[in-house]
Formats: sequence, C-alpha cells, structure tokens
Amino acid sequence: MIQRIFMIVLILVVVLGGGYYAYQQLVPPPEQEATGPVYSTQPVTRGDIYVGVDVTGPLNPSRGGGLQVDYSRGAMGASSYIIDALLVQAGDPVYQGEVVAILASPDLETRIKSLEEQIRANRQSLADLMDVPVDQVDRIDPAKGITLRAPIDGRVVGLTAKEGTKIEQGVTVARIVDDSRFRVIAKFTPGEISQVKVGDRAVLRFPQMEGLVKVEVTDVNTNPIPEDVSQLTSEFSSYGSSESEQYEFVYWVTLEGENTGLLRPGMQARVGILRSADVDETNDTALAMDAFWTRYYASIEGFVQEERVYNKADAIATRVYVKEMQTVKAGDPLVSLAGKEAQQDIEAKLDKIRQQEMELSDLISQQNKLEIRAPMDGIVANIEKQAGQTVGPGEWFGYIYNTSDMRLWGQVDDVDVLLVQQGAPVQVTVDALPGRTFEGSVEMVDTMGYDQNGITRFGVNIKVVGSVELRPGMQGKAHVKAGSATGVLLVPLEAIFEEDGQSKVEILLPDGTTKVVAVELGLMNDRVAEVKSGLEEGQLVITGSTADLLPSQRIQSKDALLPGTPGGDKDQNGSSNNTGNSGAGAPGSK
Repeated sequence: MIQRIFMIVLILVVVLGGGYYAYQQLVPPPEQEATGPVYSTQPVTRGDIYVGVDVTGPLNPSRGGGLQVDYSRGAMGASSYIIDALLVQAGDPVYQGEVVAILASPDLETRIKSLEEQIRANRQSLADLMDVPVDQVDRIDPAKGITLRAPIDGRVVGLTAKEGTKIEQGVTVARIVDDSRFRVIAKFTPGEISQVKVGDRAVLRFPQMEGLVKVEVTDVNTNPIPEDVSQLTSEFSSYGSSESEQYEFVYWVTLEGENTGLLRPGMQARVGILRSADVDETNDTALAMDAFWTRYYASIEGFVQEERVYNKADAIATRVYVKEMQTVKAGDPLVSLAGKEAQQDIEAKLDKIRQQEMELSDLISQQNKLEIRAPMDGIVANIEKQAGQTVGPGEWFGYIYNTSDMRLWGQVDDVDVLLVQQGAPVQVTVDALPGRTFEGSVEMVDTMGYDQNGITRFGVNIKVVGSVELRPGMQGKAHVKAGSATGVLLVPLEAIFEEDGQSKVEILLPDGTTKVVAVELGLMNDRVAEVKSGLEEGQLVITGSTADLLPSQRIQSKDALLPGTPGGDKDQNGSSNNTGNSGAGAPGSK
C-alpha cells in the first residue's frame, strides 16, 4: 500500500516538473521580449536585369500555294497536257523554283512548226508585194503604197498599166523577158523521134533570114500527142490547107538557142538534127549537108527566161516608170500603185503577221513552261494526280504550305500582357528540333482579354521565320524579349508597395528606425525591379517584419525547429532580421 502511494506521488512530481520545464522553454520571460518588431531586409544592389515573357502554342503556316499548270488568259497554248513525271510526293520539302513535275504536250511542237511555216510564207508574200527584203517587212509603211519591180533582167513586154487607171488584183501588168535565149517547140513524126535525144545539136533555117541558127535539144517528150494536120506546116503544106479534119501523132521536142537579136516569138523555121559530132559549125553548107531535116516546121514559143508581173492588190497606177520593149534590170521599178484599198490590204497582211507572231510567242512560252516549279519554299501537302494523267491549263494538281513564314499563337495573363509589345523580337524553340532557335517578332496582341477559368487571358500572335524542317502543329515555345538593362539598382519585388498611386519602399536606417521612400521603377521581372531614382546602392530595404505576422507567428531561425529568440537570425535569402523601435513607422501600410 505504501509502495503504491509512493509511485503515484513520484509520477505526479515528474509530470509537474516536466510541464514546468517545458513552459519555461517555450514561453520566454517578460523581460526577454523585444520592444519592437523584427525586420527582414535586403540591400539595394547594382546589377543586370532582363525581362521576358514565355508563350507556348502550336505552329501553323501563314500561307500556302499550289502546284499549277501555267495558264495565260487569251494564250493559244495546248488544250491539255500529260504529266510525264512527278518528282515529289506528299511530305517532301521543296524550295522555290525547284522542278516538281514535268509535263508533255504531243501536239504543241506540231502547232509551233505549222505556225512558223505560215508566218514565213506570209512574210515572204508581203515582202514580195512591197518589194522589200523579208527582214524589213516590219518597217513597211502601208501609206506609201505598192511598187511593182522587175523580177529579172530583160525587156518589158505587154505593158498594160497606164497612170491614173485602176488595176485589179491578179491582172498581168507586164512581162519581163530575157530575149538573149529563145525556146522552140518542134513536132517530130514517129519515124523521126527515134533519131533524137537530149543534148543533140541542131540547126534552124528561118525563111526570113540567111544562114543557120544553132540550137540544142533540151527536152524530148516521148509521149505521142494527136495533132490536127491542118495545124502542121511543111514544105508541102501550110496551115489550114486541109479541108477535112485529120489527126496524126507527133512528138514534142524542145530546143534552145542564143538569140542574135532578130528572133521573135511566133517565127517559124525548119529543124535539122546534126548527125556528125565533128562537122564544121562555121560552115553553114556543111551543117546543112550533115543534118537530117524534120518534116514539120517549128515555131519560137518564147524566150527561155520570162517572168510575169502581177498586180497584187486592187489599186490605182499612180506612176508608170517604163515603156514597152524597154530594157530593165532586176529590181527596177515598173509601176507604183496606191489607194485606200491597197493600203487596207497591206495593213491587213501586216496585222495578220503580227497576230500569228503573238500566237507563236504564246506557244513557245507554253513549251518553255512544261516544267512545273514550286512557287515558294515549303512542304508538299498532297499530290492529286499521278504520272500519265491529263491536266489542263491553269489546273491545280497539288498543294504546298510555306514553312519559312509561320505563325505561333499563344496566350498570356493580364500581368505579362503589359510586357508584350507589338514588334518585339522573339526567339522560338521547338521540342522536335533541339538546339535550333528560330527568330520571330510579335505580330499582334489582343487589345481585349477574355475570361478562361477565372483568369484573364490575352491572345498573342507571333511571326516565326521558319525553315523546311518545321511542320504545322509542332509545339513551339516563344520567348518574347521585353527589355533589359545593365549596371542598374535592383530591389526585390517584396520590398515594393504602392501608396497613394506612388511606388514606395521602406528602408531600415542605421539607428534602427525605418523610413518610407518613394521610388521610380523601371524594368521589372518576377524577382527584382529596376530603381531609377529614390534609393542608393547598399541601403537596406525591408522585405518583411514581425508586425506583418499573426499573433501566433514568429520569424523563425533557419537552424531551429522551435521558434527562436530575436537577435541576429537570418532569413532564408540570407538577409538580416533587424529589430527596430516600435515607434518607427511599421511597414504595415504595405
């Protein structure tokens, strides 16, 4: 019984003693309580500050384009093309000007050649009409009219033009003949034709002339031709001597010779074919004895070289430069023609040539555009055609999007939006391309925010200078540069408060008292702010005090788990906790 009572008393003593000891440790005696609040301070330092805002969002192309067959309105190109080869596929990066497809146009080359021939013929025709070289056709003045010129050297024969008279198109104005060499058509009987061949020498005997004229056989027609006997002349008959209509077969032989100056078309002569190669050609008697003479007379059909001059447009003869039988040189003017109809005809021919040349230029342009090239740097989105399929002018058969000019759209809150200015430089990184940085700039910032889950958000559109490695939908992180400064005074944000619309800080003076100071702030990030005026380097700004704590709170020592006593403890940032007088402006106004 006594032992039990002893144990109870012992337990009570231990409990009461322990409680008293704990009370003494936890509750300081009244004489140890501080007489003023304890301050947490930070010195004003000089350093560098950088302000930036991070914006995240997806990348999207700002614009795109298409793979398109060339088309020019009004062009006379091919009506369709065949895709000969496709050099890219969906997802391939391409660069501006890169060949992505090759077309074929089977009929385009044929049309070009045909049109070239037409132009060449029309230019030559107009050059002949105006009597100018082909390369000077474009310089023709239609108002000057047409000048007909001699095509060859010779005499003017059959001149019909008279000054002041109208000459219709297609009328023969004159013939220019070179009468230095004549042509004879002889008619041989079946028995004679076997004795003659091309190249044989022959002589002609004209009744109007003395002596013989030497000629050469230039053509032998071995096809028999029925001839009216009344039209054949011999020593024993003449034209029209037969009263009844009779025909016989003859063969036409062409002979040519030098004109002595007296021979004219229509003159008749006997034909003698020389049989010996060594007969003396200077002796007419020997020639006559050596020749065998054909039955029928031959007539001079004309001269070997003879050109007709046609009028090429309805016009009036304004001037005639030559007379009948006048000798002219090739290129000499014969007749000048003018008039409204002639001018209109020349203008129409010129217009036609110009129109054809424009069409030819369009066709050649189409031929040069059979290679389809990428209109911009980008990525091929899709190809809607396959090799061998047909496409028409202007048809789109694929699409690309531009990656060199992309956009990143993101959001910032109502605090950061003040730091984001239009035109501010931006650096963009993409998780898919580590180590790569793309330059950009802020293109647009929303002027009005909107509520998103109770937080005001503002949209930001950023222009990104990308590359072909980028893809739409990639997540990008943009860092907007809001500003920076070096060698400026800096204070922590927790030291700043606003009073009466003015930014202020509270400083701890050397005597332990405090003072509220107005400051002018500059750049500000999430940790410190730039002070432009109001403070000096080394001053202590108050970032907190025991006056700001609840009655149950204490400023803790960084080394003690239990609340410590004031006097020299430092806060977690390494700043000193200072005790001041209670009467010195508490920072409770912050």
